[in-house]
Amino acid sequence: MAKERIGGGAPPETVISIIGPGMRVVGECATDGTLRIEGSIQGTVRAGKAVVVGKDGEVDGGIFTHDAVISGRVSGSLLAESRLELQASCRVEGEVRARRMQLEEGAMLTGTVQLGENFRETTPREVAPPEAAPAAPPEAAEVASREAAEPDAGPGPPSETMQRL
Repeated sequence: MAKERIGGGAPPETVISIIGPGMRVVGECATDGTLRIEGSIQGTVRAGKAVVVGKDGEVDGGIFTHDAVISGRVSGSLLAESRLELQASCRVEGEVRARRMQLEEGAMLTGTVQLGENFRETTPREVAPPEAAPAAPPEAAEVASREAAEPDAGPGPPSETMQRL
């Protein structure tokens, strides 16, 4: 028979929840305490205290927490209000925002990074899918057609389209 605890047990911010190896979660995970991820999560992770992604852990989605230690793979937004530690074995793709960050040699980070006291001032960028990308301006098409009509003209100044890149 289970024994009832008097006083409600441990405070929520001291609890450590674990997504174990081989476990897969699809959806949102939220806790007031710490979440340790050794399996995989496809969705949003919110932790009041900390998120720890182990070497074999994977998150496809956003992580929003106070402190984070990443050893595994994260693809999506990563926001650490206080401290972010990217260990040598980690692979991170996406937008990273933190007050402070420690990046170990060997860690791989691809995406945008915003650090410092004002890390919250901008909103996450919205990236249009390739099929919804705006068409090239008419003057770019005109430059391209001129270049195609003069193949023997040799190398000239870069086109307007190339200059904007």
